[in-house]
Amino acid sequence: MRSPHATGSALELRDVAKSYGTTAAVHDVSLRTAPGEFVSFLGPSGSGKTTTLMLVAGFLFPDRGQVLLDGTDITAAPPHRRNLGMVYQNYALFPHLTVARNVAFPLEMRGMPRKEIDRRVGEALELVQLADKAGQRPRQLSGGQQQRVALARALVFEPPVLLMDEPLGALDKKLRLEMQNEIKSIQRRLRITTIYVTHDQDEALSMSDRVAVMRAGRIEQIATPTELYGRPATRFVAEFIGAANLLPAKVVGAKPQLTLCTPSGLTFEAATVDRALGATLTAVVRPERIRLTAAAAAGRHAGRVVEAAFGGGLWRYQVRLDTGDRLLATEANLGTPPFKPGDAVKAWWSADDITIIEDAPE
Repeated sequence: MRSPHATGSALELRDVAKSYGTTAAVHDVSLRTAPGEFVSFLGPSGSGKTTTLMLVAGFLFPDRGQVLLDGTDITAAPPHRRNLGMVYQNYALFPHLTVARNVAFPLEMRGMPRKEIDRRVGEALELVQLADKAGQRPRQLSGGQQQRVALARALVFEPPVLLMDEPLGALDKKLRLEMQNEIKSIQRRLRITTIYVTHDQDEALSMSDRVAVMRAGRIEQIATPTELYGRPATRFVAEFIGAANLLPAKVVGAKPQLTLCTPSGLTFEAATVDRALGATLTAVVRPERIRLTAAAAAGRHAGRVVEAAFGGGLWRYQVRLDTGDRLLATEANLGTPPFKPGDAVKAWWSADDITIIEDAPE
């Protein structure tokens, strides 16, 4: 396998588009990865994320636009000429071959000497901790082990880019979490550029250097996980990434901070952005940014707890403010008695907890 100090290649998409009849599956998608970067395509079914991956892999060709690898145009190159590693959700292993032969297959297709094949296969199986399974058939392995074999096979020929299409979708939650950690550990060790497709928000946020949120064939926002969650650019991103309180509001004051007022009369402040008096917008505040206190607290938004749901490490509260606005709030479970449905509370958050997005209908 490649040296731990090696670095992956830069992959670039320039205004790539793909349609099926009158349906645009991918619409003018552009992005550039840094060498060794882990980028996830995240979105609901039909958002275009897998189609985009297939355009990178060469299994589909774009109607327009370019795919470049380290500055070289590979748009028209067939898959075997791109030399990219690929891992599928269904593993795509040969059931009649041993684990070692499955991993060796791409090297044999490249005509590599047997001694070199054996060396690389051994290293790849060591990397995924399956050296002791070399002589077994895929049917003798668990789902997680089969996925490790698929990963070893994708890495054994030292590709410049690793492509992964919903690779953990068939695994149960516990095994999925274990494989997330292992894939990220291997990716960091090899420093291989990785494009990862998933519909799982937690998976994308925990594994990626950057996440591209896709919708209807377009990238809505591409950013680091913390930026994506903390500063969503659109209503779709705010709602798709985690839970969010979306408060339609009007600007009723602009200095020193924005003062906002919802249609029901809830007034609060947001960090200053360039919005004129009277402008309508949507304020986003994440549930964990809302603090709940006893009703006796002064100067905060009064309301009552409507629902309280236990979530293991946290409590989820539905709160109806006296203005009629409803909020979702979460608090860590620290062993203190939680609020109960019907409890009078005060809710508050800081101006810096508010993100402003456009007030466009969905």
